[in-house]
Parts: sequence; C-alpha cells; structure tokens
Amino acid sequence: MSACSSETSEWQNFNDEGVFLVYRRQSQIGEESYSITSTKDTITVTSIQGENERGRISGVESKLFLTTDLEPISYFSRRISNNDTTNIIKMEIQGDKVSVWEKHFDVVVSDKKDAFFLVNSNIPAGIEMMLYHYYFKQHNASSIPTLPRGEVSLTHKGEDIVKIKGEDVALDRYVVEGINWGGRTIWLDKSKNLVAVVKANTQIRELIKEGYEEAKSLFIKGNVEEQMAQLTDYTTALKGEQSEITALVGGNVVDGVQDDVQKNMTIIIENGKIKQIGSSPEITIPENAKVIDVSGKTLIPGMWDMHAHSNQVQWAPAYLAGGVTTIRDNGNELEFATAFRDAIAKDGATGPDILLAGMTDGPGIKGNGIIRARSAEEAKEVVKLYHDNGYEQIKIYTSIEPEILKVLAEEAHKVGMTVTGHVPALVDDARVAVESGMDMLSHYNRILAALFTDKKVSDLGPFFMVDNEVTDEMVNDAIAFYLKHGTVLDVTLGLGVVRTLPKGQVMETIEPDAGRMAYELFESKRFRAGAGEERAKKLKQNIIKSAEVIGKFYKAGIPVVAGTDNFAPGFGLFLEMESYVKYGNLTPLDAIKMATIIPARAMGYDDVTGSIEVGKQADIA
Repeated sequence: MSACSSETSEWQNFNDEGVFLVYRRQSQIGEESYSITSTKDTITVTSIQGENERGRISGVESKLFLTTDLEPISYFSRRISNNDTTNIIKMEIQGDKVSVWEKHFDVVVSDKKDAFFLVNSNIPAGIEMMLYHYYFKQHNASSIPTLPRGEVSLTHKGEDIVKIKGEDVALDRYVVEGINWGGRTIWLDKSKNLVAVVKANTQIRELIKEGYEEAKSLFIKGNVEEQMAQLTDYTTALKGEQSEITALVGGNVVDGVQDDVQKNMTIIIENGKIKQIGSSPEITIPENAKVIDVSGKTLIPGMWDMHAHSNQVQWAPAYLAGGVTTIRDNGNELEFATAFRDAIAKDGATGPDILLAGMTDGPGIKGNGIIRARSAEEAKEVVKLYHDNGYEQIKIYTSIEPEILKVLAEEAHKVGMTVTGHVPALVDDARVAVESGMDMLSHYNRILAALFTDKKVSDLGPFFMVDNEVTDEMVNDAIAFYLKHGTVLDVTLGLGVVRTLPKGQVMETIEPDAGRMAYELFESKRFRAGAGEERAKKLKQNIIKSAEVIGKFYKAGIPVVAGTDNFAPGFGLFLEMESYVKYGNLTPLDAIKMATIIPARAMGYDDVTGSIEVGKQADIA
C-alpha cells in the first residue's frame, strides 16, 4: 500500500488486501483477512476475522466506509458464533449527527465532529491501519477525537530493524493510547502501513501481518520495553517522598487476625515495617515521624487478589489505589510477567508484590498459550522453565492429560512449587485432580463438582447447583475431602455474579462505581454481552446456592481465597468480597480474611504480610 498523501487521488480506485495472524499468549488462534477497495468517492474496508480460541470458534465481520479524504461515513462490526450474530458496534452519519450503537445498548446520537475516527477496543487490524493513515493525514495533530468516546494519540519510540527472509527491514515503533486501556505497541512500515500490534485488555494478543511472523519475538520484547517505560513514568509521577518513620494516628484497625475492630489506634511504621501498634493515647509518636491523621477511617491489611491476570502495567497503580498490595498472577506471558514482577521487587517501581503461577496446557486446538506439556519430558521442562524464572506455582489448564498432571505435580513439588488451576477436561473430576497432586483449585463450578461423586464435571451444566439436590451429607463429605488434602479454594465468586447480568444492563447494576473505570474498558467490561432474561435469573439462583455452600466450606476451616479473574480493575476485588457476605452468609471480617491473611498463609508469606502485626511489612489499606 502506498503512503497516503494529502491528495485524495492517492485513495481513488485503490485496491489492497492482506492477512494478519492473530496470537493469544503467543499461540496462533486465528487470522484476519482484510481488503481495501475504492471508487472515485468512497473507500470500503472489509475485515473478516476467524478464531478458534480455546475451542471456542467465532468470527468477527467488520466493514468501514470512508470518503477518499479518509473521513468516516459508516462502520459496523459484529461477532458471529454458534449461528448467533451479536452487534459489537455500529456507527452511521446522518447530516451533522452521528449515531453509535454498542452491543445491546441504546443508540447514542451526538454532533458530528470536524475530525474524528470510530474506534472500539477490539478494532480489527485492517480498520486500525486506516486509523493510522487518517491520523497522519491530520499532520501536526497531537491526538484525534474518537467515537464513541475518547481520543487517540501516537508517540514515536524509534526504529527497529527486523530480519525478514534474510533481509533487514526497518519498522517504526509507536505507542498508541486511547484504544485499549493504557496503550498498545505497534509497528508501521515506512509507508505507514500497519505491520504488528501487541496489546492487552484482558489478555495479551499479538496481531502480525503475514510475512512478518518471524519477527514475533522482537515485537513481544518491544512491547515489554514500552510497558516497563510506562511503569517507570507512573512511578515517577506517583511515588511521593518516602519518610523513614510514619505514624498512622487515630484509625480503627482490623488486623486480619482478631475478630473485632480495635478503635482509635496508632501504628508506627519504620522503614516499611510495622514497628508498634497500640491505643492512640498510649503511643508516643517519634519526633521525626511523618504523621497522618486517619481518624474515623478503618485500616485493614493490604489485600490480595489471588486470581490476577496482570497483562499490562496499568494494573499496578489501579491495584494500589484499590488497597491491593499483593497479587498472584495466574497466567501471563513469561517475558512480560517476569519483567513486571522484577521492576517492582528489584527496581522499586510502584505496584503490588507479584507472585507468579506459570500456566501450561496440553495438546490440541483447545490448548491455551504457547507453553505446553504434552509429554512427561515436556512437563519436566515446563516446571524447570518456570522454577528457573522464580515462579511460585504451576498453573494447570484444561487440556492437560491425566498422567501429565501427575508428572507436573510431582516435579513441581520436588522443587518446592505448588500446583493450582483448572480441573483438566480429561481428568473431569475435582477429587481426582486433587489426588493427582493439585494443591489449589480455581473457579466455583469446578470446586463444587466435588459434591457430586456420581457425576463428572462435564456432566454438570451451567445450573448444576439449582438442577441437582445438594444435601448436608454431600456438603460434609466434600468438606472432609478438601480438609484432608489441605486444598486451597480460589472460587472467583464475583466473576460468577457479574455473569448473571441480563442483556442491556451496564455493570453499575451490581457495582455502582463501574462507570468510573477507564473508558477503553467500557466495551469489554462495562457493556457486557449479558444473558437472556430467564437464563440470567437461573444463573443468579445458581450463584447464590453456590455461595451458600462455599460459605459452609469456609466455616468448616477450608482455606478460601479471594480472586477476581481480571473482570475489572480496582473494585473487582470489592465485589468478590461483598458477594461472600451477601450470598455466602459470611461476615465482613470473614471476607477481609479471605483477601488478606488466608491467601498469605496459602502462599507461605504470612510471616511477612497478610495482617497488621508488629514486625510485618506495612501493607495497609
């Protein structure tokens, strides 16, 4: 494709086509074919994207109409799966008005701007390429407005030389802000055509133009570099002057250990550790202390998210702002995850402490990611890879075969790692998974499968707690099993609650602060697809019954930990904790423990964090 000049003739009677390869966690899951055709007056950009993402086959059809000046005329993008078509976004211009329709929500009509482009967070690469041509056509614009909200800006980060079929090819690297939360790293050729995108919202994806795939490792490395540079900027902007001694005066303390609230307390912190705790009238504050008045506020231990997927550095300030001081990353790209962890732990960057669980999966199209354990030998290599890179755990995914699970668990335990994750499909039994060496299980539906000893996981539908009788005997038997094995349960209850939303309801229905999240997350997190009315009602009944049983597990002494599975930054963990109180018949103090001292114990860090006690890190929310 030729570079776009300021003359419209560059785009008249124009034809181009190409393919982008789509990767999720570095494993190819699909392709996007695009075509660009034009007449004297109109450019038509068509994108057809097909994916097999962990066995879920879907496609996205998108079409953009532009003038030959690259001004938008109309746009639609729709997802096609299982004979169902769902609108992602649609835009039409009528005179001086622009109509935008997102998913199942009402049409929003606004005044047409002089210069704008239509952008959605999962914008196809072929459409995104035209966005950049439009951007550069604006010459000296620092940013361009976008619909349905926001603006897009590009920052040139330098030139990379990639080796393609033995030849050196120069590409320009940019960081783009305004499409997805935080930013994406892109590479353009010298004609300003898009070559590669590395982005993250809920997961890291790479889109690479066919012919450039041998440079994938450079694109991954380049994105990590740009993300760490952003984290450095956040640290500079947010990290205030650090005092050697700090006094938090007059607050009410929930220490994570006792089952009460200690009123009017003072905490003395020295060099990041808790030096003294006591009643405010009885504590002498050092003369050189920085004094912070927290009267009327409640101080709790810094919280843990035990099911994080922190695929971008924007999670760092978001977590800290929400009082989360430690996360277990439950599956990520190794290059990014280790760099993110080390920037915080070793270089003093702003962010929560990060503990890593290294994900692996088995063979086949349903496999997740590029790190696979398809044989005993590969399983040993996987454990060694993650152990050598300082990971705490091995994360099992759904396609791991039964005998390979045992090898992974045995090898992990040999080197002091624990094993967490999903009940694999071929194991199909929560109890067998635990007996095969899994120390922790994720997701309430798989965890509660242990109630039904006469059924496999695959026999249980989405409403299994409603459709089946659950007796006290079944609950007590499952409790005895999990207690015997010391199994830690990572339930992700809040995510289950979010999935009960009916179509057409924004997340504010269950979480009032949802509208405050970054606008780039609206499409995937605030405007969820939702369920039909009857299905949503039954899902709600199912999650309530599930929570009641999980509450009984907790009261019996089974370690239950709070985790979000990435459904929303900041308040996601709050909804998780609230759900245990609202539906699980637990107390607020129980919920706080599930997000503090219990995960700290589960991960072996309760001697340094997880509660407000003398000698521990001053992880306080």
